[in-house]
Amino acid sequence: MHVSIGLFAFIITLLFYFSVLGALLPYLGLYLQTLQFTPVQIGQLLAVLLGTKIIAPNIWGWLADRSGHSIKWVRLATGLCLLAALGLVWFEQFWGLFFSILFFSFFWHASLPQFESYTFGCLGDDKHRYGQIRLWGSVGFIVAVLAVGWQIETFSVRVLPWDLLILLALVWLSAFLVKDTHKAPAVTQSQNFWVILRQPTVLSLLVVSFLVQLSHGVYYGFFTIHLSGLGFDKTTIAWLWALGVLAEVAVFFYMRTIFKHATVRWLILVSVALTAVRWLMNSYLADSLGWMTVAQLLHAASFGLFHAAAIHLINEHFSGAHQGKGQAVFAASSHGLGGALGMLLAGYAWAYGGAQLSYVLSALSVMLAFLIAYRWVR
Repeated sequence: MHVSIGLFAFIITLLFYFSVLGALLPYLGLYLQTLQFTPVQIGQLLAVLLGTKIIAPNIWGWLADRSGHSIKWVRLATGLCLLAALGLVWFEQFWGLFFSILFFSFFWHASLPQFESYTFGCLGDDKHRYGQIRLWGSVGFIVAVLAVGWQIETFSVRVLPWDLLILLALVWLSAFLVKDTHKAPAVTQSQNFWVILRQPTVLSLLVVSFLVQLSHGVYYGFFTIHLSGLGFDKTTIAWLWALGVLAEVAVFFYMRTIFKHATVRWLILVSVALTAVRWLMNSYLADSLGWMTVAQLLHAASFGLFHAAAIHLINEHFSGAHQGKGQAVFAASSHGLGGALGMLLAGYAWAYGGAQLSYVLSALSVMLAFLIAYRWVR
């Protein structure tokens, strides 16, 4: 019963956490465009947003593993994140936003790996139920992307910073609903962690995750800008974002069944291959609502299926005292380094070759990921 209550409180926190992403990812690039920033500047600011994920999860993972209290550090990180996000309201110049995004994202990215670690700790031997817990985060994303999209269509994209502040406050407050369980502090076995990290299958998985997230940079940074330029209204764009996450929810919901009928390696190969197809569709067929609908459904593979399979493998390799650090390394290499470089490269590619060049480069990166996964991921 204790676990059920703890997971229910955690689900509430997870729902609010991903609602922030539902407001941030689809619309931050559009907001920056209204401030007259160039594609390169937008790419740079978005790279900062994800770049802090390289460092922050590792610092917080180390602190949480040593103390044995992951939720305590989540509360601290989300509180500091709320304070840092005030800069998004106050500043409209490049450097003011640069440092606001830097500090905001540093504390923001410190939280998610601890959320993941807490989830697996509560589930125990029922790790196959992870998808059923994680899908509530996707529900929060969908509600936020539709609500904020309606606000932007009705009023202005200038509502975005205020929406973010409200949602961040809800995340911070809801974190106090979650009971902080105690794990044995990780004071030994530090060498074993590096032994695990150097295994070829672990390194290859991290590289594949890096390349897959690198390919998503143009999508997260410029998808809304791209479709707006093609004449799509904000409500339609919001529904396309929501459709992608709904497809992701379906994967998480049926993940238990999927894992029973397929190997994790096969799931990774399929998801990476479909990701390449998705980016080629975005490159050449973006003016068609029908094809964009199909492409958004492929988010089930490019994010949902890949993330669930990859994080399952990470949890298998990094267990016990290394669980928090393992999730942090995964977050840093994929969403952190891969996401940041993807955003940065997307800004330059968009400036020099527009959507077509940007998405073709994304497709090439996941083709390389497929070859690596086929050869080394086991």
